[in-house]
Amino acid sequence: MDDQLRIELVAMAAEDQIVRAELAADGSLFAGYHPRMEAVHRRNAGRLEAILVAYGWPGRSLVGDEGAAAAFLLLQHAIGFPDLQRSALGLLQQAAAAGEAVPLHSAMLEDRLCTFEGRPQRFGTQFDWDAAGDLSPLPIADPEGVDDRRRAVGLEPLAQQTRRMRAQALLEGQKPPVDFAGRRAEMEHWACSVGWR
Repeated sequence: MDDQLRIELVAMAAEDQIVRAELAADGSLFAGYHPRMEAVHRRNAGRLEAILVAYGWPGRSLVGDEGAAAAFLLLQHAIGFPDLQRSALGLLQQAAAAGEAVPLHSAMLEDRLCTFEGRPQRFGTQFDWDAAGDLSPLPIADPEGVDDRRRAVGLEPLAQQTRRMRAQALLEGQKPPVDFAGRRAEMEHWACSVGWR
């Protein structure tokens, strides 16, 4: 076990969550990719990339469950680094197969890559506002089999997660975009600008 690396990963993830909570409290988190949040994600992604080069995926035996969960959060939030997320997916999937990572984490990252690349997700873990103003799962490949795939990686049924996500959004004061088409165009522009498409 590398306690120093574990402590570093946990501290990086804690900073991410503190900044997110501060921006959520004043509502600015939900008005596009906040520059302060982006700066934290950029700094953490750079360090995580160096860790992956040095160690491979920092799994349970290297950094414990807490450190491995922190590494996943950092990777999941490295949204401006498509190459990092794409290359780390294989490492994370191998780690999950070896019991070094949680299978749910590789499923969530896979879904994130799919949605950023404009493809349907497999597990229904990625949500956004729809045209009706509801927080809903982004498009899903083979929606009839989604709950079976979710169960296999330890997820609750999609309907249950949808209710929970909507309740959380309400608690956080999130609201659907006033200009749905404009927000979609902005997100598409961002995805192209950072190399997702």
